Amino acid sequence: MKTRKAVGAIVTHNQRFLIVRKVTIKTRMGAEFQNGSWDFVKGGIEDQDETVEAAIRRELLEETGSVAYSLKKRYVDTISFSFPESIQKKIGYHRQTTAMFHFEYVGDGNDLDSNDKEIDRVDFVDGTELLNLLEHDESKEFFIRNGSQIIHEK
Repeated sequence: MKTRKAVGAIVTHNQRFLIVRKVTIKTRMGAEFQNGSWDFVKGGIEDQDETVEAAIRRELLEETGSVAYSLKKRYVDTISFSFPESIQKKIGYHRQTTAMFHFEYVGDGNDLDSNDKEIDRVDFVDGTELLNLLEHDESKEFFIRNGSQIIHEK
């Protein structure tokens, strides 16, 4: 087994945070439905991605339907974790390391509609609601560690 290289984005707009509700995971056998879970836009780096930034812009388009994003920064800090054993066998990876970015959404909201069957909802929430909705501890911990940076960047 190996480590999956991935990208993710904390997207802000008017002091709110964009999150997506993921309802499937990609396995070796195809898409597998799961109970929906709220998270930041995230996804694996693919062979056709020329750069890490190209990978996160592709993920933003796939998961939110929009290209209306302005890059604010790439974090030095990453999200790293081990997959549960049951998931490892399905996806072929034992760990994931996610390079994280901060983007500002600069659209009007009319372009937000996922192009990916993996996502069934795209929403903006405030910081308190964000911490209550994020279902992956690694995402919550990353936000807690880096949240003050995001607030001061505004």
